[in-house]
Amino acid sequence: MLCAHLASARYADLTPAAVREARRGMLDWIGCALAGSTHPTIGKLLCVLKEIGGRPLATVIGHDLKLGLLDAALANGQMGHVLDLDDTHMDGVVLHASSPVLATLFALAERAPVSGAELMLAYAVGFEAGVRTGRASPGHHTGGWHPTGTLGSIAAGVAAGKFLNLDGQRLNYAMGIAATQAAGMQLNRGTSCKSFHAGKAASNGVLAALLAQSGFDSSQEIVEGKKGFCHIYSDTAEPGQLVAGLGQAWMIEGNGHKPYACGILLHALIDAVIALRQHAVADMSTLDGIVLQVHPQALTVSGITEPATGLQAKFSALHSAAVAFADGAAGIAQYTDAKAVDTGIVALRRKIKLVANESLRKDEALATLTAGGARHELHIEHASGTVVNPMTDSAIKEKFKANSIPIVGEERASRICDMVWSLERQTDVRDLIALMAMAPAPGRH
Repeated sequence: MLCAHLASARYADLTPAAVREARRGMLDWIGCALAGSTHPTIGKLLCVLKEIGGRPLATVIGHDLKLGLLDAALANGQMGHVLDLDDTHMDGVVLHASSPVLATLFALAERAPVSGAELMLAYAVGFEAGVRTGRASPGHHTGGWHPTGTLGSIAAGVAAGKFLNLDGQRLNYAMGIAATQAAGMQLNRGTSCKSFHAGKAASNGVLAALLAQSGFDSSQEIVEGKKGFCHIYSDTAEPGQLVAGLGQAWMIEGNGHKPYACGILLHALIDAVIALRQHAVADMSTLDGIVLQVHPQALTVSGITEPATGLQAKFSALHSAAVAFADGAAGIAQYTDAKAVDTGIVALRRKIKLVANESLRKDEALATLTAGGARHELHIEHASGTVVNPMTDSAIKEKFKANSIPIVGEERASRICDMVWSLERQTDVRDLIALMAMAPAPGRH
């Protein structure tokens, strides 16, 4: 039923809210991918892909390079997620859907002319499949799987199948082929593999859709079947969630965007610490300490206490709190290898105490600062970037500019922004892709 519904969906079926979120999500992700294009992890990946890759058919974002369809999707998906700055859906499932879905769609978009409206529809369809599968598998995340790799494969496969105009039967096959490739372990947080999951999910999606288009089949009940995804990837199953409320609203409407370059569950405590800085002391020796109360999952997911690298720091609640207090920010610059071992930050981490509080939501935090006998308390009800406390359109655009201008320059960044903001009127998205690829700018190596 889900695939039949998605196969019949048309651009006109998207709500104004879904169209708006598709614009915001696409612009945000392109900026994240451009910023991630120079990360050392991507350089290592590209070296291998250039050696083993097939025919150069699809653009690698931020580079003067084309790779095979599967390899370009892999590279672009990983660079979109490597900084942990990409959007996150948190309404019933924690999923970075845009990295696998958009990397898949941009790879396929170079095979033939595709309109912006078609791209936006496939993007929304991918969200629908990924989030609904996650809701049907409520114990999936707690079981140790990384949903961006697992649910992301399903989202990418269905999005790609929609992009190729597959009928309901073959879209069902694409979902099954993608699901049987689904993988990704949370144990790899803080390593090159964490963002690799997003890239592999994108590559899986391309392959799944192309195979389904050729008549390659799969189980037609890959999620809800007796031994389907929601039963073997989760200790509890709610298969009815696959179609609950189908057609009433689009899952992409519940997407969130990150102001900070780290795990989403740390955003509330970062908001709290930045707000506490108004009470910062000139002499750090007078700071007695900061106590942060957060949802228990924020500590289990981001419990690295002594990060040695920038990637590990993204999953350290202590590091995130320390840099937020020291710098008043938690952007790309706060999660470098050098910052992870900075002596001042390490010393500040020692003055921070984390407390798990089951009564708090995942986007909520309580903070207490004591210094020189004074005590200051703060409550963050909803973290920045969540659906109930969203980034404004202006903030999304400013984030995009900050991420993209160092890579493509101000003129190209402005053109990309204008094109995405009017994407439904674009007749061929290859024009957009061309702006996202370029030879290295002066000073880049």
